[in-house]
Amino acid sequence: MAWNEPGGGNQHDPWSGGGRNGDKKGGGGNGGGNGGPPDLDEALKKFQDKLNGMLGNGRKRRGGTGGNGGNGGSTNAFALPGIIGVILVAIWAASGFYLVDQSERGVVLRFGKYNDIVGPGLHWNPPIIDDVREVNVTKVRSLSQTKSMLTQDENIVEVQMSVQYQVSNPRDFLLNVRAPEISLENAMDSALRHEVGSADMNDILTSGRELLASNVKSRLQSYLDNYGVGLTLQTINVESTSAPAAVQDSFDDVIKAREDRQRTINQALAYENSILPEAQGQAQRIIEEAEGYKESVVAKSQGEANRFTSLLTEYQKAPEIIRERMYLETMGEVLGKTNKVLVDVENGNSLMYLPLDKLANKSSAAAEDSSGMSRSELDRVSRQASDALSRSQSTDSSNSIRREGR
Repeated sequence: MAWNEPGGGNQHDPWSGGGRNGDKKGGGGNGGGNGGPPDLDEALKKFQDKLNGMLGNGRKRRGGTGGNGGNGGSTNAFALPGIIGVILVAIWAASGFYLVDQSERGVVLRFGKYNDIVGPGLHWNPPIIDDVREVNVTKVRSLSQTKSMLTQDENIVEVQMSVQYQVSNPRDFLLNVRAPEISLENAMDSALRHEVGSADMNDILTSGRELLASNVKSRLQSYLDNYGVGLTLQTINVESTSAPAAVQDSFDDVIKAREDRQRTINQALAYENSILPEAQGQAQRIIEEAEGYKESVVAKSQGEANRFTSLLTEYQKAPEIIRERMYLETMGEVLGKTNKVLVDVENGNSLMYLPLDKLANKSSAAAEDSSGMSRSELDRVSRQASDALSRSQSTDSSNSIRREGR
């Protein structure tokens, strides 16, 4: 017979744990001795009792009467939401911990308004109330751009420039400007145009690139400070400067001509450096020769003066003798330079005259052929003849002087 048919002895469902007797004995319908599944209502009730015990409501439930059972049930109804709230608060508090890296700084916004800047390490801020935004302050960022612009002498040049920068003020970087990188790019374009517009094209294309980079850096940093971007420039490099593509060939020719001019100047300077020391050496040699000539002339003049002074002293002692001696020396010096021979024919002096000048000229060509004498022997004979002639001339001169004295 089915369990739910009328008149049956089993007036309970098969999941109740054993009939009415089981209900009376168990009092709670927990399955009794039949081992059936537990009652869900009773299991939920036990769980609520445990929660009430944790919250301190178990004493009231155990000591209360049957009439107080309703109050206990209403208290248990609010226990579960409380525990859930405590758990949610714990989760909210735990989510407020965060770690800031060594290379970063944390900007704390409380209800969207700036509150503080925190350094590296572990920190806690109330979630939802505070918003922490981390900014890397040690990373070196870079930006580059290529622009065509007008110079002071109304020429167009293309300049490629790169800039490296860091975040120096996280607060200004996040809050003062909406797009700091775009602001930096616009400020860089403005500073570069100002400096290029104040310079000539020749300076920008050749030797003025370093000066251009320095001026752009100082001007751009002043712009960023005025804007309050919170960025600090590290380096600015002028990568390249060139003329527009349409006139690049003409500019290459101009640069080549300028290089040729400089090369010619360098060659001229090298030639000057090679010639100048030689000319200075020759000039110094001439100066030293002149100094030597000067010293020799002065010394000779002083010697002549001293000789004249000594001769004057001797002349004052014996005028006649010194006069005759001076006459003879002078005549010997004068007549020794001429090829003429003076012969005294009035006194009947017989002297054999030899044409010594002609003999000296012909002796070199026909000395060995005509007489068989060597050149040395001919020179010796010539010297003997000259000495004899000189002695005769001295004797004649002495006689003539004596005659003039008489």
